[in-house]
Amino acid sequence: MTSAAVLSVRHVSKTYGANRALDDVSIEVGEGEMVALIGPSGSGKSTLLRLTAGLAAIDDGPGTIDVFGRVLAAQGRLAPGARGLRSEIGFIFQQFNLVGRLSLFTNAAIGALGHTGFWRGLIGAWTRETRAAAMAALTKVGVEAHAAQRTKTLSGGQQQRGAIARALVQRARIILADEPVSSLDPVSARTVMEILRSLNRSDGLTVLVTLHQVDYALAYCDRIVALSGGRIAYDGPAAGLDADRLIDVYGPEFNDAVHERRLPT
Repeated sequence: MTSAAVLSVRHVSKTYGANRALDDVSIEVGEGEMVALIGPSGSGKSTLLRLTAGLAAIDDGPGTIDVFGRVLAAQGRLAPGARGLRSEIGFIFQQFNLVGRLSLFTNAAIGALGHTGFWRGLIGAWTRETRAAAMAALTKVGVEAHAAQRTKTLSGGQQQRGAIARALVQRARIILADEPVSSLDPVSARTVMEILRSLNRSDGLTVLVTLHQVDYALAYCDRIVALSGGRIAYDGPAAGLDADRLIDVYGPEFNDAVHERRLPT
């Protein structure tokens, strides 16, 4: 890896009852990388993303997760400083996770709660800095014209762009996006992926994104990590992920994952 690792996952496992969702997984993501996590349903990609965001605890054992050189999780539990680290991690959910009755502006401004305080946000007493940051972020993702609208009145693509704006207001240093385009139409999906790629290339944000659609992973990410059965089946450049490797990873789901894209053989 040519750049310093901002995310380091070492020997991490995660078990839900009798199901071992992740089995001794290790990856590193360098500063400024845009990495796609792919794999069939149940492969563990969303679980891995949630663990790296500190939204769930890893299994007890030797596994560790470091973010920005600091311990996020070890010995089966979150580290004492995990809350502070999470404030630097922007998480984009598949279903947007916005408050539908609030305006798009307010949803974006909520990203500043870690810097401005809960009570100020509760009554909408945003600072001038936060107001400027929220409008700048909404403008950056192209939805500033809808700032005053309640989010429940907006399209899925507009809501997802609002979620990205919230992460920008949060001053996130890394964006973790869990299937951010799976519920969007193709035009909106491409727009969201182009925004993420622009933030990565122009602003230097590190992006780790789970994708069900392999064509989007190949088109927008230089590096791909493929999971299968809770283990890493491929970790390398997008150019090295040919049809044979994808068939090994996806099995019966291969055709659904690649859509109509003609892959190199």
